[in-house]
This record gives sequence, structure tokens and C-alpha cells, in this order.
Amino acid sequence: MTITRTSMRPLTRVATMRPMADRAFESLRSSYVHGLDRHISTSSASKAAVVTANPRKDEDGNEMLIDITSRAASRLKEIMSKDSNPFLALRITVESGGCHGFQYLMSLTNMSAVSSEHDTVFEAGDGSGAKVVMDEPSLELLKGSQVDYTMELIGSQFKIVGNPAATSSCGCGTSFDIKS
Repeated sequence: MTITRTSMRPLTRVATMRPMADRAFESLRSSYVHGLDRHISTSSASKAAVVTANPRKDEDGNEMLIDITSRAASRLKEIMSKDSNPFLALRITVESGGCHGFQYLMSLTNMSAVSSEHDTVFEAGDGSGAKVVMDEPSLELLKGSQVDYTMELIGSQFKIVGNPAATSSCGCGTSFDIKS
């Protein structure tokens, strides 16, 4: 069998493309891993969220608080601006279900739909006007956690991170199990 120059061309091209593909994959993997680190950690420059309506205390008398990261506040501000509605807020509720027992449900709501009796309203401490609304049972399960906005390969979403009540969660982070 004789190997001709034309039959070698694809092999040569594949051989020279392999290092490029490896570098591209490593770059993508590196940015994903570093991006994941960015999504989990929060900036120390962000200020704590402030309760603007209906503060609640837990059974030990401690105020139940959450934090809103600067990424989440910035994204909520963008949404309010695009919708020309400064009265939008992110409503977070916890329901039983999901693959780990409880699941986070997030939706946009208008502040006029917020119950002054049943809901607690948090506002980002950065002056963006970004607000998060939770009912009392959800706040019980989420106190001490952070609301973040992540941009990953599978999509962008608001996410709860650092939930002290969670013992485990699913891979996508939408459901969790609690300490007994």
C-alpha cells in the first residue's frame, strides 16, 4: 500500500488541531471552574440586605436575615429597568418536593402583591433598590443564606447559596434537604 500526500493531509490537520482543541478545552474548563468559584463566593464590598418590611425573629429571638449578592442586586435592577417597573421584587418560596425534599421556587412579583402581614421584604444594601420577598415558613428555612445570580454554561439564574439549614442539595441547586 502506498501512502499518498493527499491521504496524509487530514492526518496532519488532525494532528495540528489536537493541541488547539486541548488548549481550547482547558481554557473553557478553567474559566468554568474559576467562574464557579466566582459564583459561590461573594464580594466583600457588597453590603448586607436590610429588612424594609415585616422583620421576623427566630425561636431564639435572633433576627432572621438573608444576604443579596451584588450580582443578584445588579440583575434585579436590570430587570426593573427593562420592564420600566421599579416595584418588581424577586419572590422566593420553599415547597416540599424536588429530589431532596424541599425545592426553591423563584418568581418576579409586584410589590403591590406583597402581604404586609405574611411577607418579609429585604432590600439590597447597595442602593440598587433590588428587593427579595419571602413568606415566614420559607424564611425559616433560608435564614442566613445568600441570594445570588449565576451565569453558567447551562444558563443563568437566581440561586440560593450558603443555606445553613441545608445538609445536601441536588446538582442543579434547586432542591435541598434540611438538618433534622
